Amino acid sequence: MEVLLYSEGMKYIEQSGVGRAIQHQMKALELNNIPYTTKKNDKGYNILHINTVGPMSCHLAKKAKKQGKKVIMHAHSTEEDFKDSFFFANSLAPLFKRWLIHAYGLADELITPTPYSKKLIDSYNIGLKCTSVSNGIDLTNFQFNKQRGFDFRAKYHFKQSDKLVLSVGLQIKRKGILDFISIAKAMPDVKFIWCGFTSSFLLTREVLSALKHPPENVYFLGFVTDMIGAYSACDLFFMPTYEETEGIAILEALAMKKPVLTRRIPVYDIWLEDGFNCYKGAGNEEFEQKITGILNNKLFDTTEHGYDVVEERTLYKVGQQLKSIYNDLLAID
Repeated sequence: MEVLLYSEGMKYIEQSGVGRAIQHQMKALELNNIPYTTKKNDKGYNILHINTVGPMSCHLAKKAKKQGKKVIMHAHSTEEDFKDSFFFANSLAPLFKRWLIHAYGLADELITPTPYSKKLIDSYNIGLKCTSVSNGIDLTNFQFNKQRGFDFRAKYHFKQSDKLVLSVGLQIKRKGILDFISIAKAMPDVKFIWCGFTSSFLLTREVLSALKHPPENVYFLGFVTDMIGAYSACDLFFMPTYEETEGIAILEALAMKKPVLTRRIPVYDIWLEDGFNCYKGAGNEEFEQKITGILNNKLFDTTEHGYDVVEERTLYKVGQQLKSIYNDLLAID
């Protein structure tokens, strides 16, 4: 067995959640001694595992199937998480869904990160087996580091006594950035940090306007190289996203044993429990109440139970699941 892990335009997506998922796949395969290549011109592979849905990805899928190779499409994208993302995204969403159905339909089998995203993909009636496999988390890397947290605060001129609320992701409406800014405005004594960058050419006017004049306690740090320091420095990870297929940043925060507050949305129904391994909110007023309760230690500490969640999603276990899927796919013939 040899796998070609293919990702179209990797240099453009390497800082995104999909980019991190691809890096996780590489390590997951390594941990399970599964040979793989990332070079599309290599000829020795017998399984093509594609993570993107661009025209080159589709061309390569067709070519591989003609050569008798098995093709897996990793369904990271859905119409639902395309909406409220970039300029004109909502208008283009129906066309994007049609493209997804075409691209995913070129595979022999589909993989998607969560039972929720599997339910969405199944509703597209593509007619292929779809298995949910977490994007996983590297627990050897994401570990709390007190010194790096201290250094992060010093680098960005935060006091050690400051209460820091962190969010990570693209600066788009779907990620809840407008709510993040609104909540920060209502809580001037807390500092809100957003790590992640999106080109202004892709942003809606509404988001661009909000980014130009944020409250004084909101800090947009752009792409941050030391995310271990960022997570270690924060007192709370807050992800007010409206739609996800999983949300790798949530796994990272749980791995760092940080309190997590996210929106009460279907993707988190099964594996995240409000008040047990995280906290959830339905709107800004509830978010404000829970942020206050968490920062003042008035709510139950969910971090140990949160860590149990990521222990079930280690890269070694992800690799075991991928290996099983690969073996079953090859055994079909």
